[in-house]
Amino acid sequence: MNTKQSIRTGRHCVFKLHAHLVFVTKYRGKVFTGAHLKSLELLFDRVCRDFEAELKEFNGETDHVHLLVNFPPKVAVSKLVNSLKGVSSRRMKLLHPELVQLAYRKNSLWSPSYFGGSVGGAPLSMVKQYIEQQSRPD
Repeated sequence: MNTKQSIRTGRHCVFKLHAHLVFVTKYRGKVFTGAHLKSLELLFDRVCRDFEAELKEFNGETDHVHLLVNFPPKVAVSKLVNSLKGVSSRRMKLLHPELVQLAYRKNSLWSPSYFGGSVGGAPLSMVKQYIEQQSRPD
């Protein structure tokens, strides 16, 4: 992969920000099939595009999903997550009515919490060393 292609630009910035997100179903219910995951991937991709973000990778199991998202610095991860979970919960109820009895306990598909991890190209120790070696003016 060419490094220059993975670096994005905005009007006043150059960035390469990725987040690893994990969403778990309410009460860890094992409700997803392959068809459900395909629908979720399309929904997540559409929401990401609305935020000018890119869904780089998606996968899941019966009770949770993993997303790798490239996002611009103007996007707050918490707002992106809120939209991803909210839109997908509402749309999945319409697209897959069979999920309503299985997954929508207390009218929600997802657990209220989520995992969000930053994904970078360099270890923190290297970044710290780089910052320490900057030529600081007197």
